[in-house]
Amino acid sequence: MEIDLAPGSDAAAIAARLASQGCAVVAPEDLATLANAEPDALSELEAFWNDLVPDAYLKDVPEGAPIYRLRRHGSFVLGGDGVLRDHPHRPHWQPTTYNALHGGMLRPFEALDPLFSSNSTFRTIVEALGELHRKATGGRSELFVEVHPFRITTAGGVGRPTPEGAHRDGVDFVAVILISREGIVGGETRIFAADSPGKLCAPGVRFTLTTPWTAVLLDDDRVIHESTPIQPALPREAEGHRDTLVITYRRDGFQEPAVVAGRAQ
Repeated sequence: MEIDLAPGSDAAAIAARLASQGCAVVAPEDLATLANAEPDALSELEAFWNDLVPDAYLKDVPEGAPIYRLRRHGSFVLGGDGVLRDHPHRPHWQPTTYNALHGGMLRPFEALDPLFSSNSTFRTIVEALGELHRKATGGRSELFVEVHPFRITTAGGVGRPTPEGAHRDGVDFVAVILISREGIVGGETRIFAADSPGKLCAPGVRFTLTTPWTAVLLDDDRVIHESTPIQPALPREAEGHRDTLVITYRRDGFQEPAVVAGRAQ
């Protein structure tokens, strides 16, 4: 698949690509148009990535080693009327069937900064991308939304955007938006057909996001995705980072652990 970032794709065209391919790439100009926002309004959000907190639940970081992932987390509900509503803060949870490394445990991450979660541009982005998914699928059901701003650093030499490897998230729709990348190499996006993990999503998607506010849209039922590790582009004492915003949408409620005999399973 050729990645074309020339602006000019409207919502209908992007939804059609998502429906036919199971994935689509949205140019920054088109994301701004979808959100009815000026490009400057998008860039004003970038400062919030300087206030993320270390991920205390990484299983691939040896004791005492630098923590390479910083993040926050928020939950929302996108109504059938297209309006995003806040949901009380809750832990993030995935089953091990979707996340073999970090699944099966409740992870109570720090909440989103209230100034971020209430920002009108941010909320319109979440609403607009949810509507794109609905255009692609023809559905109007309520969507349960989780928002994850990430910063992956090279503090320890290598940072892993997806330490669990190629995976699905156990939702219906995923949006991955590049916020910035500074002083790094790597971080290639790879998308595979879910029914054939060794084969790139037909007709083949493998690329590196370099332009801030480029969005990758994924039908989580149909594709598996991953991002390769990042390393410093400069001498090892210089730390780089890759910032992304990951938004997931799920029809049938938030993923929650089953409770058996009073214990989470």
